Amino acid sequence: MATLTTVIVVLTILTLTLTFIVVDAKQKQKLQVPFPILGGGVAAAAKPDFLTESTGKWELLSPNSGVSAMQINLMPTNKILVYDATIYRLSRLQYPKGEPCVPYKDDRTQENKIDCFAHSMEYDLATNQVRALKLTQDPWCSCGGLAPDGSLVSSGGFLDGTRTIRHIGGPECKGNCDWREYKNSLQEDRWYGTQTILPTGDFIVIGGRRAFSYEYLPRQEGLKVDKVFFFPFLYETSDLDENNLYPFTHLSTDGNLFIFSNNRSLLLNPKTNKIVRTFPVLPGGSRNYPASGSSALLPIDLSNQDKNGPYKAEVIVCGGNSHDAFYIAETTKTFRPSLKDCNRMVITDKVVKWETEQMPTSRTMGDCLILPNGQLLFINGAQKGTAGWWDADSPNLRPALYSPEKLNGQRFTEMAPTKISRMYHSTSAVLPSGKIWVAGSNTHDTYKDIDKFPTETRVEGFSPPYLDPILDKYRPTILADFTGKNLKYGHKFEIQFSLPKDLENDNLNKGDIKVTMYFPPFTTHGFSMSQRLLVLNIRTMSTDRNGGYSIIALAPPSGEIAPPGYYLLYVVHRGVPSEGLWVHIDMAI
Repeated sequence: MATLTTVIVVLTILTLTLTFIVVDAKQKQKLQVPFPILGGGVAAAAKPDFLTESTGKWELLSPNSGVSAMQINLMPTNKILVYDATIYRLSRLQYPKGEPCVPYKDDRTQENKIDCFAHSMEYDLATNQVRALKLTQDPWCSCGGLAPDGSLVSSGGFLDGTRTIRHIGGPECKGNCDWREYKNSLQEDRWYGTQTILPTGDFIVIGGRRAFSYEYLPRQEGLKVDKVFFFPFLYETSDLDENNLYPFTHLSTDGNLFIFSNNRSLLLNPKTNKIVRTFPVLPGGSRNYPASGSSALLPIDLSNQDKNGPYKAEVIVCGGNSHDAFYIAETTKTFRPSLKDCNRMVITDKVVKWETEQMPTSRTMGDCLILPNGQLLFINGAQKGTAGWWDADSPNLRPALYSPEKLNGQRFTEMAPTKISRMYHSTSAVLPSGKIWVAGSNTHDTYKDIDKFPTETRVEGFSPPYLDPILDKYRPTILADFTGKNLKYGHKFEIQFSLPKDLENDNLNKGDIKVTMYFPPFTTHGFSMSQRLLVLNIRTMSTDRNGGYSIIALAPPSGEIAPPGYYLLYVVHRGVPSEGLWVHIDMAI
């Protein structure tokens, strides 16, 4: 027994004194430094998340951003691209002096006029200042997504913009660039369609008003789509008042597309264009525009990346309204209570079913955002009515925080309320800081200053509980100069981070840390397109002689798991995330 004990002790000492080759950042010399591995090569038992009594905090970031935020996307430049519609020729932001106005013909009078108001802007997160951008082909109720090269690609819209493809940003953007528009590039009108990124980095555009089809956007800018695919599912799920617009679309871990329309869903293979599976009907009402529930793909856990078979993919669909709620709102201005249920389904299971629970309050037109620590946030919207002009009431001022790993009935926590109603055409975005950017709300056919719900150009910031200052002593800081930013599928990369000096931080092990990657979505009309969060596999975690930490993590294995492009990388310490760092993943090293 004594001999066996001695052997175990020796093996333990050897394991904890492995020698790593490190580079001294100041001397640029290779040194042999003993680093103890924290938690060993297998997952160590995780301690519970740090607790806080905070229910979040609101602040006003901008009293007037100029353009109501109907459609938004966070860019790798740490700026948010915002646009609404050109048709009403009005906003609260004019083009700067010397910038030519946009000529147009008044449809009512047939007069030639000029439009000097900006209908798109770039919002700088560092300064909360805006820069006017120019759009000429109406992008009202269009869709979009962040391309692998860092550009925003937008498709569809209204009238002259309904078959337009737009680009902004990317490698060819030097300094302050503007929109590049390509009219008549789509095969069909795409008004209220959904755009989703594929494993190849290409985009598919699905649906739209009276568009029972989908098409693939050309990879090369400026080219036109050459083929359209009829999709009977959209016709079959259309009510009298549609309820199948902006279909919820999520890229599953097997490369198929989960598409939810009205109350039905299926899997579409984008390589063969075949339906490979159908799912149970979700009862209770309609979930898509204009009933306008919300949906997300729950965080994808890659912590056991050596497993066989597809990774678990689980969707959540919450809120909405009855199938006839829009008709009643439109014709009588009677607003039915929105739905309160929240439903989950593991779409990679062989046998599937919806699991239902109740939200603290009912919600329509709200956003569902995935937070850096894996929680979800339901924010914005109303408790009565539907999307549409003047078709809702009873703003839902309280966000709801959702912890997906908890038991049914224990997952929701109500947050502190805002004082600003965020109704139809409101949006929100997760920022690198972990804060939530909240803007928009325009329930009218133009900008109105005096109304029950005036047009909103104020921008708020909401700080979830994990940003409570009481937790700052546990908050990691990623050391950007020593962290890999260009990732290759399935390859290891290093992340270095530090923690404040605190007694509780001294007992850190690998199980206390998560590394997450977040794809910033295009958000409009209550749906965040292409949004996904990955929990990476941590192979090893060690300390250096200065008290910092080094993680060797495994990049996602494929484009099915993580489409190529820009992601925000976070280190999460027992539920407390660091500030995000932009990284890029592609096939190339």
